[in-house]
Amino acid sequence: MSDDPSYLGKLFAAKSAPYLMRNVDHSMVEGMLKEGWEEYGKPLKTKTRLRKPKTHDVKFEDDLWCQLYRLGYRHLNIDRNLCIPFGPDPKQRKQIDVVAINGDSILVVECKSSEKLSKAPTYKTAFEGLSLRLDGFSKTMEQMFGRGRRLKYIFATRNIRMPRDSADALRLEETGSFFYNDNSFDYVDSLIKTYKGAAHYQFLGMLFKGHSINKSRIEVPAIEGRMGGKTYYMFSLEPHLLLKLGFVLHRTRANEAEMPTYQRLLVPSRLSGISKFIEKGGYFPNSAIVNFSERGSKLEFQAHSRLADSSSRTGVLKIPNCYAIAYIIDGQHRIYGYADSTYKDSNTIPVVAFVGLEPSEQLELFMDINQNQKAVSPTLRITLEEDLYWNATRLDSRLKALRSSIIRQLGGDQAGPLYGKISLGEDKAELQAKPFADALLRSGLIPEANGNRLVEDPPGSSLYDVGNTDHKSEMPKARTRVTQLLNRCYEFLEEACATHEKILSTYVLSNKGTFAIVRLVGSLHAFECGKGSLSISSSSDERMDSLRKYLKSLVEALLIIDRENPDVLLGKHGSGAETVWLRTFQLAISDRFPAYDPPELQDWRERQDKALQDRGRELGTQIERHIKASVIYQLKILFGENWDIEIGSIQRECETRAKEQIEKNYKEGLGRQNIPWTDQFFISDYKTIIERYWTRAPDEPIPGFKTFEQQFSIDVGQGFKSKSERVKWLSLFSSLRNLWAHEGTKEKGLNQHEVDLLKKIHDQFYG
Repeated sequence: MSDDPSYLGKLFAAKSAPYLMRNVDHSMVEGMLKEGWEEYGKPLKTKTRLRKPKTHDVKFEDDLWCQLYRLGYRHLNIDRNLCIPFGPDPKQRKQIDVVAINGDSILVVECKSSEKLSKAPTYKTAFEGLSLRLDGFSKTMEQMFGRGRRLKYIFATRNIRMPRDSADALRLEETGSFFYNDNSFDYVDSLIKTYKGAAHYQFLGMLFKGHSINKSRIEVPAIEGRMGGKTYYMFSLEPHLLLKLGFVLHRTRANEAEMPTYQRLLVPSRLSGISKFIEKGGYFPNSAIVNFSERGSKLEFQAHSRLADSSSRTGVLKIPNCYAIAYIIDGQHRIYGYADSTYKDSNTIPVVAFVGLEPSEQLELFMDINQNQKAVSPTLRITLEEDLYWNATRLDSRLKALRSSIIRQLGGDQAGPLYGKISLGEDKAELQAKPFADALLRSGLIPEANGNRLVEDPPGSSLYDVGNTDHKSEMPKARTRVTQLLNRCYEFLEEACATHEKILSTYVLSNKGTFAIVRLVGSLHAFECGKGSLSISSSSDERMDSLRKYLKSLVEALLIIDRENPDVLLGKHGSGAETVWLRTFQLAISDRFPAYDPPELQDWRERQDKALQDRGRELGTQIERHIKASVIYQLKILFGENWDIEIGSIQRECETRAKEQIEKNYKEGLGRQNIPWTDQFFISDYKTIIERYWTRAPDEPIPGFKTFEQQFSIDVGQGFKSKSERVKWLSLFSSLRNLWAHEGTKEKGLNQHEVDLLKKIHDQFYG
C-alpha cells in the first residue's frame, strides 16, 4: 500500500496505459519478442523499449484502480500481490486485486473478467465463506488504519453475465457486499466525467445506501406541513451533510434496481458555472426538493405546540446520519455545485423534504416541476428587468432596467418603425430582444457601470447624463434620447430601402443586423461627439442630421455586397458572426469617410492584413523553433541520455499526441507518417520545464553555459521581479500562437501591437 502522492501519480499514469512497458538490454530483445513483446520508440543507448498489450484481467484491475484514484482515493495498493489476513492462521490470507482507502471508507475489490462476453461460472464456494473473511478483513484494517472507516467488499466483473437475481448475486448481497458489473463501471465513469470532484458523493451513496455514516443524528429546526395530501418538512442543511444524505436517481442501467429513474446526468458546464457562482458569494434562495425513503431513514419530528392560525407546526427534525437516504428530486446542480466549495460547511441550503414517496410519485413530482415551472426565457428575463431594477439601489442594476425599458419602448411604440417587430416577454416576433440588449450594453449610448461606479467609454458620448445624480429624473430622459435616436435611424433605413425590400429584411431587420446597426449608431454618435458636433444637449433632429450621410452610405454598400458577395455576411455563423457584420458595416462607412476609423475597426483591419499575419507567423515560428532547440539542448546538457526520462510525464503526453496525429493524418488520407514525439510539445510544456529547472546548472562548469533563467527572462512590461513575472511572456506567446496558428480564421489574427511584441521576443533570441 502507498499514500505517497508522487508515487501514486506515476502509478496512475502506468495503469492508465493500455500496454505493459519495459526497457531491457538489447541482448534480451529477441527472446522477449517471442513472448509477445514489441519494440516501440527509438532505442536507447543500452536499452530497447518494449511494450505488450495488457491481458484482459490486468487491464480490468488497472482500470478499476484508476477509477478509484480519479474518485479521490489516495491510499491504494501498489500491485496485484497484496494479501490481507482474515484470521490468526498464516494460511488465512487472501490475495486482493484492489484496495482503496480514504477518510470515509475502505474498499476491498476482487476483480473477475473475461476476454469475451460470457456466462458467469459458479461462485458458490467463494461467496459462502465470504462473511467470515469480511469479518476478518474488518478487524485487520481496523488494526492497521484505526476505527471510523466503513469497509465495503466489491465484487467487480467485466464481460461476465451474472444477473442480479441469480443465486450467486443474492449470496453476495446477503453479505452486505456490492456487485460492480459493467453497467456500474460505465456509470461511475460517466459520473467522474460529469461531476468531477463531486462524483465521489454519488459513488459513496451507491455503495453505502442506507448505511449509517455515524451513530449520531442530525438535528435541525423545521416546519411540518401538509401539501397535496403529503406530509413535508422545511428546513435548512449544510451542503456537506446533504451531499452525503442525498442521492440522484439517474436514468442509467446501473440504477435498474431503483426503477423508475428519471434524472439526467448533470451538465458539466452548468455545474462548473454554479460552483464558480457560489465561490464568488452567490446563493440560491429557492429550495431543493428531496424525498426521504422510509427504508432506513426513520425521521423523528419533535413538535412544538401548534398555533391556532396555522395547521403547520414547528419543531426539531431528527435525521439519521446515513448515506443516500434522501432522493434529490429537484436541485441536484445546486447541491453538487457545493461539492468542492469552501462554503460547503458554512452555507445552508433550504430544503423541502417529503417522506416515503413511492418511486412513481417521485417521478410525477419531478415531471410536474419540470413541466409546470418552465425556466425564464432570456427574452422574458430581459423584459422583466425594467420592473425588477428601475428603482434599484445599485447603479449597474438600474442601467439594466434602462436597457430593458429602451427595448420595450422600441418594440411597443405604435408610432415607431420597430413596433411589433421585437419579442417582448412571451410575445414572439421576428427580432429577438437579446441582440438589442447585447448591442446597447456595448454601444456607448448608455454608460456601463461597475457596482455604483459609472464607466463612460468614450467620455461624453453617452445619452445618459452622468453628471445628473438624480437617477429618477435622468432614467426616463436617457430612455427618450436613446429611443428617439434609434427610431429616427431605423426610419431612415426603412425609407432608404423602400425599393430594396430584400436589403431591409435581410440586413437591417435581422438579429445579426440588429446588433450591428445599434452598435454602429453608437459608434457613429461617439465619433460625432468626439468632433464636437454633437453632445448630450443636441436635439433629435441635430443627431439625425449628423448621422444621415453615414447611414446612406451603409445602404449603398449593402446593395453592392448583396449583388457581388452576399456570403461575406450571410455566410457567417456562430458567436463571432455579429462582430463580422458590425466591422463590415463600419468598414463600408470608413471607406467613404476615412476620418471615421474607430480603434476597434483599426484593430480588426490589421487582423485581416495578410502581410502582417505572415510576418507574425514567421516570427512566431522562429521563436518556437528557438525555444524547442534551446530547451532540448539544455536538458541534454543537464541530464545526458536520461533527459527524456527526467521529463517522463511530458514525454508520455507528447507521445500520445503524436499517435493521435498519426492516426488523424492516416484517416484523412495522408498515409502513415512518422511524427517524432518531440514535435508535439505545447508551449505550456516548455514553460513547465523552464520553471522546473530555472537555475539548474551542470555539475561541471561549461564555458558559455546559460541557465534557463538567463536565457528565458523577457520583460514584456508586466513586472520583472519574480520568476513567474520573468516567464509570463511564455503564456502571452502561447495565446498569440493561437492567433497566428489559425491561418484560415481571420477574426483570430494578429494586430500590429501583437506583431511588435513578437518582434521584441524574437530579437531577444536572435538580435
